[in-house]
Amino acid sequence: MRRRLDHDRPHHDEKGSHAESHRQLRSRARRVLHRPHARRAGRGPACRAHHVGGAHRARTRRHRRARPGAQRVHHRGRRRCDGRRPAGRRRAVPRRRPGPAAGLPIGVKDVIMVKGLPATMGSRHFAGHVSDADAACVTLLREAGAVIVGMTNTHEFAYGPTGDRSAAGPARNPRDTTRMPGGSSSGSAVAVAAGMVPLALGTDTGGSVRIPAALSGATGFKPAYGALPADGVFPLSKTLDHVGLLARDAQDCLVAYRALVPGHRQPRSAPPGAGRPRVAWFDPGAVFPCDPRVVRTTRQVLEAAAGPVPERRLSRRDADDLHETFVSIQSHEVIEVHAGRMAQAPGLFDDEVLERLRAAATVPARRYARAMRARTRLAEAVRLLFGHDDVLAMPTVPITAPELGRRELDVNGTPVAVRDALLALTSPWNVLGLPALSIAAGTVDGLPVGLQLVCRPGREHLLFQTAALCTSTGEVHA
Repeated sequence: MRRRLDHDRPHHDEKGSHAESHRQLRSRARRVLHRPHARRAGRGPACRAHHVGGAHRARTRRHRRARPGAQRVHHRGRRRCDGRRPAGRRRAVPRRRPGPAAGLPIGVKDVIMVKGLPATMGSRHFAGHVSDADAACVTLLREAGAVIVGMTNTHEFAYGPTGDRSAAGPARNPRDTTRMPGGSSSGSAVAVAAGMVPLALGTDTGGSVRIPAALSGATGFKPAYGALPADGVFPLSKTLDHVGLLARDAQDCLVAYRALVPGHRQPRSAPPGAGRPRVAWFDPGAVFPCDPRVVRTTRQVLEAAAGPVPERRLSRRDADDLHETFVSIQSHEVIEVHAGRMAQAPGLFDDEVLERLRAAATVPARRYARAMRARTRLAEAVRLLFGHDDVLAMPTVPITAPELGRRELDVNGTPVAVRDALLALTSPWNVLGLPALSIAAGTVDGLPVGLQLVCRPGREHLLFQTAALCTSTGEVHA
């Protein structure tokens, strides 16, 4: 079935266009929530998006039964004996302008705190834990008018790109429930792809928003490092963690991103007459073995929109150094977070997660220090790639979704670890803190694949402009 494309979405150059886009997003949200398949998806195994809405509704009903007049007496003033206010005491209640996300239902990854809702981090270590405050990003969404409807599943402590290791059970790919959805923001991606919510929050340390977006058929956006506040988010790796967004398409990600960032950091709009972004193809084969069908499908979508594009590549040394830098930094920083739990209650970890943590604990401090120094040199090497280009494009993931629990596979004749394959093309941009967007780019053997777009900080509008070009060609199929 051909995916429905919104060819005529307005640009955001004018205030009126913003309002129109917000109305469209809220309208789409209402349609999503009334789809029969969306309600069915919440009951099936495809998505472990748990705690959705019910706790909030139950609290509201209990509150109303206990205090049936509470809403009516709030702000009650002095009244006459007939129940009316005295003359001259009537006060007009100022009408509040709806926020850009007014009424929009949002799912939140289970490592991001939401006051009054469970926050288990996908682990038995935090069974029964309830947040007592909102994370900063949740507060911003509430101020924009969004409605938090529930928490979505995560790979335990967000430490895994497969999405199938959690105390709540594995999340499942909505296209094929025998396959993994990718992680660690697995539940957020599946909730969006299955039509349960139009937007969800996730976190991205090595690709944890973009990987499940690509494998599940959604859109995932990782902003530049520090663009969205991480206060109230359970950490994995302090210098690699990013808060990110998942939505049905790039335009919805942009609307939500605008609602979350301060005015002086808003993504710019393309100036009139600026022309198309300069896009280059980043050779994924120089980084990791790739399924040629995934490469062919994603490049076809790009070139249908942008025409023939130049090709850029990293040297083998730089590609290897980026991988080593990512592993060294993440390993050292994750042990800073979990050393106490590993010593006191190792049996509460999932076996595979504990095995990874123990391997991470063997990384010496000098290797971490060397990796932090290497970041500067690698940032310069990648900066040169952008010398003539605005956007680098590549597959988000070099493979399609593997079966649940699978940890080794063959890629074009080369045996590879599933975890390494999933992280290969996304983790470099966490090391460098660059904005990256994954959009749906068709299917291979009926399974979704993603096209990843990367730019320099401050050029995010070029990512969304390129994404709009790619989806306007009609080459993307559901």
